[in-house]
Amino acid sequence: MSANLTVIEDYVKVIYTHTEWQPAKITTSVLAARLGLAASSVTEMVKKLVAQGLAIHEPYGAVELTAAGNELALRMIRRHRLIETWLVDRYGYSWDEVHDEAEVLEHAVSDRLLDAIDAELGYPTRDPHGDLIPRVDGTIVRPPAAQLSDIDAGVVVRISDRDPTVLRQLETEGVVLDAHVRVVERDALGATVSISEVAVRLTDEALASIWVKPE
Repeated sequence: MSANLTVIEDYVKVIYTHTEWQPAKITTSVLAARLGLAASSVTEMVKKLVAQGLAIHEPYGAVELTAAGNELALRMIRRHRLIETWLVDRYGYSWDEVHDEAEVLEHAVSDRLLDAIDAELGYPTRDPHGDLIPRVDGTIVRPPAAQLSDIDAGVVVRISDRDPTVLRQLETEGVVLDAHVRVVERDALGATVSISEVAVRLTDEALASIWVKPE
């Protein structure tokens, strides 16, 4: 590949994860915001992805991955999420600090070491945030789930890791994977939520970060 492989891997991973839990496709402006880069730089990189058969992009339209781009994205996501799980399970990292560490290690770990990590952890199916870990063949089995901003009760199956501050807040309030949650009352500022019969206040941002499976 002519462009830097690490950059390519980061791009396809972000494009894939954007639509992993919701249907709206990603645009170059949203992609730029997610990567923290100038829109012009992202547009040029997307052109390179298209030229290498990894993405499809019509002018002013959304960016989508080809089959080859999707395969590469799943391979990188598997690496990233296994490493996050490893760091939390074996080295005591908290779930709000593993993302940046995994971003570095995912490009350096060999396939052999990754397979050893997978076996050591007992072949986990999800990372510390509930994001699904693709199997070796790239398959993923996603549970039916909706954001707590759109549903009133269920079991927590995923919490977005995009904002470490929100992760720390939710953990403090007891909102963790497999917790049973129920919205007691909604208002303009968020909602009162019952977690194991304890009422806590959550903002709209926090509610939108939580995916629950109906009980």
